[in-house]
Amino acid sequence: MKDALTPAIEPAVTDAPRGFDDLEAILDAEGPAPALDRLIERLDESREYRLLLDALLLKARHELGLPLIQVGKYAELPEEQRTQFEDRYVEALRRVGSRFLDVDDIPTAWAYFRAIGETAPVAAALETSQAPKDPEKLGPMIEVAFHQGANPRRGFELILEHYGACSAITSLEQLGPIDPTIRSACVERLIRHIHAQLAANIRADVVQRGQPKSPEGAPIAQLVAGRDWLFSDESYHIDISHLTSTVRSSLQVTDPEALDLAIDLAEYGRRLSPRLQYDGAPPFERTFEDHYVFLRAVRGHDVDAAIAHFQAKLPAPEAGAEDLESTMPAQVLVNLLVRLDRLDEAIDVAAAHLANVPDSLLACPPLAELCQRSGRLDRLASAARTMNHPVHFLAAMIQSRNKP
Repeated sequence: MKDALTPAIEPAVTDAPRGFDDLEAILDAEGPAPALDRLIERLDESREYRLLLDALLLKARHELGLPLIQVGKYAELPEEQRTQFEDRYVEALRRVGSRFLDVDDIPTAWAYFRAIGETAPVAAALETSQAPKDPEKLGPMIEVAFHQGANPRRGFELILEHYGACSAITSLEQLGPIDPTIRSACVERLIRHIHAQLAANIRADVVQRGQPKSPEGAPIAQLVAGRDWLFSDESYHIDISHLTSTVRSSLQVTDPEALDLAIDLAEYGRRLSPRLQYDGAPPFERTFEDHYVFLRAVRGHDVDAAIAHFQAKLPAPEAGAEDLESTMPAQVLVNLLVRLDRLDEAIDVAAAHLANVPDSLLACPPLAELCQRSGRLDRLASAARTMNHPVHFLAAMIQSRNKP
């Protein structure tokens, strides 16, 4: 087994001349330190960065008085020497990783920076780096950015730009746990892509039918207003599965502009032939219509009507939760009420429908968190009695008594 400090990247073997006589002459005339410095300088200049790492580590071993050829494990060294060498090792990896970034070799640089837990330099490089035209180089860049998490938002953009919406949607759906802000940024990019594509296709259809060209940037709702013929004979202007997936994902978005575009997409979808509209899971059985109501409420339109709309989908409280899916109408309503800053109403729904659902299975804030955020510790104490949850009860009682 390799030592934990063994470089992850093996040095490349090359036939290039190494200047052995020159190095030996410097060693004889000036000593080991100048010879090591000359070797490092030469490898840096010739961009032999894998060997550069070995040379930097050789210099570290020499300066720390360690055997120049590793024997045994570094873990067996005295603590002070081991700590000093580990610091030099990290420094060497950082330097070599930076050199690979300088020549735009992001996948190789990632291996070095990931080894020391420093992902920011690679994330920043991905923001400014041009996507390679060679598919064999593009694939590894996307792998590092999106799948390995160096910069998921940029990786998603690359997938969307070079492989299309289908691959992007599939990649997003398969993405594991991730920072919600990053996932939201990916969805926002998808919304903008699908919206631009759909708007362009509608304008082209309008012109093809001999109608006046619609202004650039006009909302889709405006493009289709008074033009029911756009939807006749079950016509559509974009892949319905892509549209459906994008609208479903839009619940995660917080950016106002992206939300408005998502509302536009839902407005288009709800005007399609019923045969083209996919059924959804509760409480979004009518995918486009229900998302349209939710998204508009988040943007402050017809809020009370939207709350009533989703309240009507709640099961009777006494029915209980037979499975996780049956709790989704309540979870969605809680999320809507939280986004509308109506926490007291969210507590009512959570207490009536979600009190016995484990926090790990919730896609909305749990009851205890809602009570904490709203300062309604009395509600938490009362609910805890009903739930037979002594931990929440005592936490609420202690906090309420310590409250100024």
